[in-house]
Amino acid sequence: MIGPPHRPQYQRRRRKSAGAPRAHQAPRFSRLKAGADSRLKKSFDAIGTPVNGPFVPDPFQRQAVAAVDRADCLVIAPTGSGKTWIAVKAIEQIFQNGGRAWYASPLKALTNSKLSEFSEIFGAAHVGILTGDRKENADAPIIVGTTEILRNQLYDAMHRGETLATDFVVLDEAHFLGDPDRGVVWEETMIYLPQRIPLLLLSATIGNGGQISQWLTTIRQRECRVVAADERPVPLMPLFLHPTGTLLPLLTSGQAGGRRRLSKKVAALASAQRPPLLAPPGKLPPFGDILRLLRKYRLLPAIFFLKSRADCDNALPLCSGNLLTDPRRKERLASRIAELIDPSPHLSHHRQRGLLENLAVGAHHSGQLPAWKLVIETLMTEGLLDAVFATSTVAAGVNFPARTVVILNSDRFNGREFIPLDATEFHQMTGRAGRRGMDRIGFALILPGKYMDIRHVGRLADSPPADVHSQIRINFSMTLNLLRSHTPPQIEELLKRSFATYLLVSRRGQRALRQRQADVHGLLWEDFQRHLAFLKETGFAHPDDRLTDDGRWASQLRIDQPLMVAEGLRRDVLPDSDPALLAAVMAAFVNEKESDDRLEGRLLPNRLVKQMNHIRKQLSGFAHHLTQRGFQVRPFYDRPAAALFAWAMGLAWERVAVEYQMAEGDLSMLVLRTADHLRHVGSLREVFPRAAATAVEAMQLILRDPVIPEGELTI
Repeated sequence: MIGPPHRPQYQRRRRKSAGAPRAHQAPRFSRLKAGADSRLKKSFDAIGTPVNGPFVPDPFQRQAVAAVDRADCLVIAPTGSGKTWIAVKAIEQIFQNGGRAWYASPLKALTNSKLSEFSEIFGAAHVGILTGDRKENADAPIIVGTTEILRNQLYDAMHRGETLATDFVVLDEAHFLGDPDRGVVWEETMIYLPQRIPLLLLSATIGNGGQISQWLTTIRQRECRVVAADERPVPLMPLFLHPTGTLLPLLTSGQAGGRRRLSKKVAALASAQRPPLLAPPGKLPPFGDILRLLRKYRLLPAIFFLKSRADCDNALPLCSGNLLTDPRRKERLASRIAELIDPSPHLSHHRQRGLLENLAVGAHHSGQLPAWKLVIETLMTEGLLDAVFATSTVAAGVNFPARTVVILNSDRFNGREFIPLDATEFHQMTGRAGRRGMDRIGFALILPGKYMDIRHVGRLADSPPADVHSQIRINFSMTLNLLRSHTPPQIEELLKRSFATYLLVSRRGQRALRQRQADVHGLLWEDFQRHLAFLKETGFAHPDDRLTDDGRWASQLRIDQPLMVAEGLRRDVLPDSDPALLAAVMAAFVNEKESDDRLEGRLLPNRLVKQMNHIRKQLSGFAHHLTQRGFQVRPFYDRPAAALFAWAMGLAWERVAVEYQMAEGDLSMLVLRTADHLRHVGSLREVFPRAAATAVEAMQLILRDPVIPEGELTI
């Protein structure tokens, strides 16, 4: 049987590359000889394309559409099961009755995809988009956008004493409610959304849907129904690759319908003291051999989930044996790549283009430019690639499934340490296996290795998704915006509606937990009062709890460090007549990663050094006041500021990335977030006309190819 949970080896010591092993400890490496266990014949025989026929909605889809007519609805169904179809049908009913709809998603890539999809369904004239980068057709009856934009619209509506100008809201990827960084935005949106507006939530991975629906029913005084579907649209077969090259079933059926167990050979390898390995420690597996194995058994295309961006890039050359030999396929792939990169000339020289065209394999991770990732996603979706090597983040929200997903590690890096995968993360990855309408069966292939806990993965295969927990917390942007439209007693009532408070109240019969409910609410309220006290001390709020004029305009800075930027504006220390310098300074406010600030003198122009030192000096007292009151102040790094200054001054993209040692994806994200901050400064034209105008100029300097393809910039 699969044993009880235990701490994997990688949790007990730091991960590091192993040196040469001692002779008596030397691991055994096998050359892959492609083979498959006879028990897999039935599964392999099921490989193929389903028979085309008229679309017939599944029962859960019909049930959800009917539920939305009368109540809020939370739909929990596996990836690829057709949750978007439910949203389209519900929006269609609203649209045909002359109403308006809002579709919110967590990722800009998903939002852009929905814009294209909905434009085809409803007509481009009837669909608009609102993200930090794009604002097009904003008065359209159907809006797609990021959840942060929707939350901000709710802030503005509450301030004006109006209701949100929509008749229906869809929150896609609703499990983001539990995201440590962004979950507060989802929770605020659900709390502030007017009762009259029906709410549809979509997710593949929520373990406690009943609790969420009961909470929403309580705070919105409107029934929220749960519609759940457990069955995948494409059945999943978990496989294991023995280091000899033999494919094995990962699991066997348990007794009397119980949990499945590791198959005998897999369990033996998991228990072996010195098992054979696919590759030496610190080295990548022979991906070329693995691709040949997958091709032999018709298991391509595949998505390989790797632990790091560097591994994804380094995997591509290892696929040299996957050279395309069919001239027609090679020509078709090259032609499509040329068509996709045409809007962004920079991509024509991408270092991985040759590997993409000749091997039909690509890398997809946060270090890549968004435009390049979109190329990879499109090619994979259209069936033109054999494999994509991606980090696990691609599993959440990006829609390009494959016949097989290959998982190399049972842990992931959360930004601080390596932690074991949980059931939700595992299901997000395996949810990409099997393409609806293209596959009759999907496969999840587990590879053995130093950081693969086989027993842990075996447990995850049959585990339900993890519960979603509240991530609500108080920050200055929330405090300022709530004070625009509410008194402190009214805000206290809003905080009582938090999901965290509800969960503790609902656990009756547990006196200690009921007491903790008061503690949780008390902590939220105490933290709000702490933020309010600081606003009073610094002139952003009056002693009677109303915002001052400074507080009112500062509430429009819905950014990372609103008070630091607001203080810079108040003190007139921001470079409000130099667009390039303003872009650089805002990049320093945006950056949230530790940075090695050791730069050659030529990379730090005197003009920038003087400006940065001036701002540090002028804002040091305010920053010290923040830290004295227990609020976090991020360091003010030179490297991101210098990189943005160079880019704004016209230095070539490649030189900026190389000289300032930033991955293209990281540099692109820095540019986009800086532009978003500049956009908020640009909204203050009535209070700071010169700074606002300069902010708009700064955005125009930095939002250009390859960050934003030519012709797509909207300010």
